[in-house]
Amino acid sequence: MSASRPPARLRLQLFPRAETAVKKGHPWVFGDSIKSRNREGEAGEMAVMYDRNDRFLALGFYDPDSPIRVRIVHCGKPATIDRAWWRERAVSAKSRRDEVFNEATNGARCINGESDGFPGLVADCYADTLVVKVYTAGWLRNWDEVESVLREVFEPKFLVLRMSRNLLEASEFEEGFRGEEGDEVVVFLENGIRFESAVRHGQKTGFFLDQRDNRALVEKLVKGRDVLNVFSFSGGFSLYAARGGAKSVTDLDISAHALESAVQNFKLNADDPRITAVPHEIVQADAFKWMDETERKFDLIVVDPPSLAKRARDQEGAISAYRHLNARAISMLRPGGILVAASCSAHVPAADFHSMIRELAERSGRRWKELWTSGHAPDHQATFPEAEYLKAVCLELN
Repeated sequence: MSASRPPARLRLQLFPRAETAVKKGHPWVFGDSIKSRNREGEAGEMAVMYDRNDRFLALGFYDPDSPIRVRIVHCGKPATIDRAWWRERAVSAKSRRDEVFNEATNGARCINGESDGFPGLVADCYADTLVVKVYTAGWLRNWDEVESVLREVFEPKFLVLRMSRNLLEASEFEEGFRGEEGDEVVVFLENGIRFESAVRHGQKTGFFLDQRDNRALVEKLVKGRDVLNVFSFSGGFSLYAARGGAKSVTDLDISAHALESAVQNFKLNADDPRITAVPHEIVQADAFKWMDETERKFDLIVVDPPSLAKRARDQEGAISAYRHLNARAISMLRPGGILVAASCSAHVPAADFHSMIRELAERSGRRWKELWTSGHAPDHQATFPEAEYLKAVCLELN
């Protein structure tokens, strides 16, 4: 009896609009963009796409259960996707971060998904530990090869694999350390400040590295000021504020675990007299309720909530929430106070967010000026619109 033939390569043809988008570099193909296919596809297999003239268009990871039906790996001329291909992309991603890593910073993003040519994969470095989180099954099909590339290029002592919830439920793979076991909580440096990252069980990959540059900007503004850090999580902005000479810092968060992590991060920096000299208060409460009810005033307030619009239909509610939080923050600022308003909601465009904050300042009746706006840090580069989630604006109000 002859061996069964492997199934034919999954072939897709896209509707003209999607074809044009792929040619222009967009890395996603949605389910309703596929005009035809030669068979049903399996999660994680490599699909080949052809244009309307039946010429090669692109290759990508196929996922029948996701609205993002294909994550583009390569577009243009036919190519062989092998270990050498991924190694070249990993080396390029590393070289783009040459100025991020230094003696004072050994925690940063090494690979930022599609924007670094690794669709559905992010990799964050915390000291000697690399945490890799995957969002599509294509990576798991060839994991040994991918892991060997990441180990060769980034040279971590320990490597942790983490998966999105949908993959975790469907895959036989297990999360955790690959090979040698390391510490589940890793201490790393960011601009000379020590932080802990829960690399196995913490949110995302264990820490929010994307606000590093904004934290450094805040450090320059806080001298002699009472600082409130709203949605403080593990106290990142507060530690920078303390080192920058704040009069006091207050962390506000609903999560007891997050506040415990903030306290621990302050302890990790107990050898820095600039930090230990600053009173650090923690407030466990719902930020909306506490801000509405408090009569306290501050000189600098950071409002950095979690994503309030995870889907497009959440946009209106998110904008309303941002408006409420930041209007209240403005009313809590003393004369000459500073508001740092941030958003990590991709469905709220930066231009709309900045305009809303400026409008709130204008409506307050106070004289104000804009000190800066910011977007993505270099290690979190965004090369297509849906990847552009982070934005912040800083205003001074008299």
